[in-house]
Amino acid sequence: MGLLNQFIKDFASFVWGLPLLIILIGGGMYLIMRSRFLPFRYLGHAINVLRGKYDNVEAPGEISHFQALTTALSSTIGMGNIAGVAVAISIGGPGAIFWMWVSAIIGMSTKFFTSSLAIMYRGKDTNGDIQGGPMYFIMEGLGKHWKPLAIFFSICGLVGALPVFNVNQLTEAINNILLQPNGFEIGNTSNLTIGLILVVVTSIVILGGLNRISKVASKLVPAMVGLYFILITIILILHVDVLPKYFGLIFTDAFTASTYKGDSFFGGVLGGLILLGIRRGAFSNEAGIGTAPMAHGAAKTTEPIREGLVAMLGPAIDTLVVCTLTALAILVTGVWQTSDANGVTLTANAFGEAMPQVGKYLLLVCIVVFSISSLFSFSYYGTKCMSFLLGADKKHYYNYIYILSIVIGATTSLDMMINLIDGFFALMAIPTMLATIILAPKVLKEAKSYFERLKEEKPH
Repeated sequence: MGLLNQFIKDFASFVWGLPLLIILIGGGMYLIMRSRFLPFRYLGHAINVLRGKYDNVEAPGEISHFQALTTALSSTIGMGNIAGVAVAISIGGPGAIFWMWVSAIIGMSTKFFTSSLAIMYRGKDTNGDIQGGPMYFIMEGLGKHWKPLAIFFSICGLVGALPVFNVNQLTEAINNILLQPNGFEIGNTSNLTIGLILVVVTSIVILGGLNRISKVASKLVPAMVGLYFILITIILILHVDVLPKYFGLIFTDAFTASTYKGDSFFGGVLGGLILLGIRRGAFSNEAGIGTAPMAHGAAKTTEPIREGLVAMLGPAIDTLVVCTLTALAILVTGVWQTSDANGVTLTANAFGEAMPQVGKYLLLVCIVVFSISSLFSFSYYGTKCMSFLLGADKKHYYNYIYILSIVIGATTSLDMMINLIDGFFALMAIPTMLATIILAPKVLKEAKSYFERLKEEKPH
């Protein structure tokens, strides 16, 4: 058992290391250069599409552009932004954030291509309903002989979408921030109670299908990002005297790696810092993994490029805004230098230092909502993969496996299971990025046609 545990841990570390760096960052850089920075040139237009100025209720699909983005964001804004940033700073110092930004900017281009393809090459499930996502654009865009790649993506998605890590971290946050400081005994009983509450809340939403998931996400996500933004603004105002110093340190430390405590990479600490920041950025915004195209593929639109531009805003909101806010709160309060805490506890310490009575509890509200909204979205991704593999009439079975895994995640700290899911999640990037790179010229051809048509079309 010990050998198996070590093997799975090494497997997760390996796939989240150099292979993922090459395929996500190398592939993303290729897409940026190939498109001549196209997604970034139409940032203003992307915001107008998101605001509903080009919505067409008659278009095929299930949800609006805004709902598609918030459904995708509800899976990416979560522990990666709150715990992941803290891990990056505790190991890499302020400079890690700069490399997370680099990962996000490259990720914006990747999301544009993958989500455009999700609309361009929508397929039909066994019920005859229109579906989008990497498994469909592999089949429809590359042809039937590429089906093994689509099956590989879907199998990895079944495992990678399980919420064990998310639930495990959420249970730890509730125990450390709420229960333990208030004299509650934490153990199997408290963990099981948290797990069962999460099961009830999640079941009510996910058993209602994508429409209910997207409606809940489109209300919860903007509200929580807003609350999080207000709380961090208060922390930054309270520490405004040191804010310029630490903001500058993000840039200078990115190239000196003077506070980096991790393993070296390519023979140096700077290489290690770059890998840490890019890996944490990829884990946070999921660009190139293939989850977001499954949500964006369900958008009501006949214009693939339009949806690609909306999807591109995801990494900007997720990493450039939310992760930066978390990082600045941890840096200006000084907890990253005075505490041995890691992950979610380090972020909680920053909030507690700035707002002694209420800070940790307000952060906990954000953590709970971010985590629960992630639970909703990942269940949808898993059912899409199950539907592709076994048929639409079998997809609901995934929800029962998913709900059971919530209880497992809350009551056990099985590193082996978390590493296994983590590893499979990373493997989803291989078929997604391979198909995206091959089909990139088709996206660029569609983009040229779209922007020519756009000159005649007026927003409403």
